[in-house]
Amino acid sequence: MFDVIWPALVFCSVLMFVLWLIQMKTHNAGTVDVAWSFATGLVGIWFAYAVVEGTYLRNMLVGAMIGLWGIRLGLHLFHRVMNETEDGRYRYMRESLGDNVQPVMFIFFQIQAGWAILFALPILVAVSNPATSLGLLDYLGIAVWVLSILGELIADKQLADFRNNPDNKGKVCKLGLWRYSRHPNYFFEWLHWFAYILIGYGSDIWWLAWAIMVLMLVFLLKVTGVPHTENQSLRSRGEAYREYQRTTSIFFPLPPKSA
Repeated sequence: MFDVIWPALVFCSVLMFVLWLIQMKTHNAGTVDVAWSFATGLVGIWFAYAVVEGTYLRNMLVGAMIGLWGIRLGLHLFHRVMNETEDGRYRYMRESLGDNVQPVMFIFFQIQAGWAILFALPILVAVSNPATSLGLLDYLGIAVWVLSILGELIADKQLADFRNNPDNKGKVCKLGLWRYSRHPNYFFEWLHWFAYILIGYGSDIWWLAWAIMVLMLVFLLKVTGVPHTENQSLRSRGEAYREYQRTTSIFFPLPPKSA
């Protein structure tokens, strides 16, 4: 397995090093999110075509799924990075770290390289399924993939439309999916990886896909995604966002509570 992983790790590490150098000039670290999306997709494609087990059709299918996921998310983030000032999370890092910002940024970019490999490992699990034909779980995995991609598209579109309305400046988006979850985009992003758990059932390393799913949930809720986004929203929207926190589920879509 390592002979498949190490070339991807070298590629991601070099990519993030180059982008770290670029952000020193541009002062926009948001490119790391764009690179992570595309890199995870590319690594997933590499895993899909470097492993020859089960059926070639499954490998082709999984490679296309992770590739399309990476393209969609990468283009979405690229559009945002190119049309907005630096994400508030990274601006806050620059302000709070001062002269230490670049060493920390270097470590942060390299950690993103490692996460690209880590979060692509479910693809390795999926294509290690020894079954020589597609079965019910493969088709269920495709259904979960479609549902999650649609959920992400809808959540991103609803938030973009809300932010593009000048009347909503300083307000909190509570429309559509955002009425039921404070982070529906993160939820559907997480749900997306269940597709590869279903497709990979029967693999000798099936446990690895579940371990990554649990780890991803912990990272989203406690380390990377939700904490930083929530803190930035509190800084920019104050009491309006605190009220939103009191009434709306943090992650899993649930009916809103009364204030």
